Amino acid sequence: MKENVHVLNHPLMQHKLTLLRDKTTTTKEFRELAKEVSALMVYEISRDTKLTEIDIETPIGKTKGMVLKNDIAVVPILRAGIIMAEGIVELIPTAKVGHIGLYRDPETLQPVEYYCKLPDNISSCHVFIVDPMLATGGSAVKSVELVKEHGATNIIFVCLISAPEGIKVLSDRFPEVPIYTIAIDEKLNSHGYIVPGLGDAGDRIYGTK
Repeated sequence: MKENVHVLNHPLMQHKLTLLRDKTTTTKEFRELAKEVSALMVYEISRDTKLTEIDIETPIGKTKGMVLKNDIAVVPILRAGIIMAEGIVELIPTAKVGHIGLYRDPETLQPVEYYCKLPDNISSCHVFIVDPMLATGGSAVKSVELVKEHGATNIIFVCLISAPEGIKVLSDRFPEVPIYTIAIDEKLNSHGYIVPGLGDAGDRIYGTK
């Protein structure tokens, strides 16, 4: 396994991932599970976030406390990444939220940007790019390129499940970007779906198929 890849195997995450994979899980359940497991991932993906000391006063007396030093920006890849961002923001309500929209060009099969709105101070933020699936790696690479073009340097890619092919593509292009995932699955099939995977995350989140 590449040094920048972190597989989170906490029992609660693995339990919820199993429910996400189950084809009998309803749209409502899938949406709730994706949000819950994303929130659980926060504890690991934020482990290296810097803290700074401040003076505060409790009801009893004065003391010192620790708060996040840098702003955090959560950047979901539309559309499936939105539910992950919601889960993370519930744990870090001060986080800024950007959005990246991509579609695949039918001729070149390369991701094309159609929307990108990022926080003004993205260059000073600890950035979490989130998408449920790291499949071919094309969208992940394009998203990292976009946030880097806007000045971001402290970037983490966060996904629920991943394929070896996508990990290789993203890691080869940006070896300095940590990848956090709950599972590395077997492979991609001929249609670019992760096997065994969990189907199309966007369709299952929004009930569109």
